[in-house]
Amino acid sequence: MQFHLQSRTCTLVVAVLTVALSQLAYGQTAQSDAKGMPPRATPGDYQSQALAGTFTIAAEFQGHSVATPESTFTNENFVTVEVGLFGPAQSHLRLSYQDFSLRVNGKKVALPAQQFGLVFKALKDPSWVPPVPAGSKSKGGISAGGDNPDANAPPPVVHVPIEVERAMEQKVQKAALPEGERQLPQAGLIFFEYAGKLSGIHSMELLYNGPAGKAVIPLQ
Repeated sequence: MQFHLQSRTCTLVVAVLTVALSQLAYGQTAQSDAKGMPPRATPGDYQSQALAGTFTIAAEFQGHSVATPESTFTNENFVTVEVGLFGPAQSHLRLSYQDFSLRVNGKKVALPAQQFGLVFKALKDPSWVPPVPAGSKSKGGISAGGDNPDANAPPPVVHVPIEVERAMEQKVQKAALPEGERQLPQAGLIFFEYAGKLSGIHSMELLYNGPAGKAVIPLQ
């Protein structure tokens, strides 16, 4: 009996370790696939800049837009900041989205940057137009709601095709700030959870606390 319990315990431990290692490998793979944005020519090409030691942190606020080199998406639950990191010639710097936080309206507790994968759930592509359900329009293009017994029914739920979702996710993932030791300049997108209206923001500061030192970058 004791032998069987020990065997089952070992099997459970192996299963837990396998799941943990596979999740860790997935996270590392996802981060390594982030290539970032093409850095702009100079820090002055961004809206705001600040020094962190011998390095310059530049940033530009995108609001609820997610502007990648290929497409621009929207996200009502997150705001996006494009950052560029510059340094002396041939300099390297360890990069991480976790080095950044966002202070909104002078609040004491700043919003921590979030991993790009959390943005996917509420990501939308404004250029994607849902298909029109059959029979929802007359031949002349005018709704025939008066002749439809279900005219007062709520609109049908439209699901975004999986290929559209994957295309958006891949573009955002590639544009996210790359992780790890990198030669500068580097640039990419970082994300902060904020579902409020932009009109309610009166002041905003991007805070950097990383290997280069500390910096406060006022955002517009």
